Amino acid sequence: MSTREKIQEEVDVLEDYGLNNEIVLYNDDVNTFDHVIDTLIRVCEHTSEQAEQCAILVHYKGRCTVKTGSYDELKPQCSSLLEAGLSAEIE
Repeated sequence: MSTREKIQEEVDVLEDYGLNNEIVLYNDDVNTFDHVIDTLIRVCEHTSEQAEQCAILVHYKGRCTVKTGSYDELKPQCSSLLEAGLSAEIE
């Protein structure tokens, strides 16, 4: 005969309400794929694969969320994207 032991675990769930902002990058007819990819790697700390996928999505879909986080964290990154000539905003 086997005895089964029931274990009840208590799990704490942390809810982070301040992380629901995102930087959305928009397509334009000015910037090259290389410039967009290089800028996403530098500003948003994307890997080259992430940056390339975002550039492709922006090109074909017209927009792509490139970063999520708190507004205070995203503000300087969005400003850097704008200074680099990209079209972006925080939503």
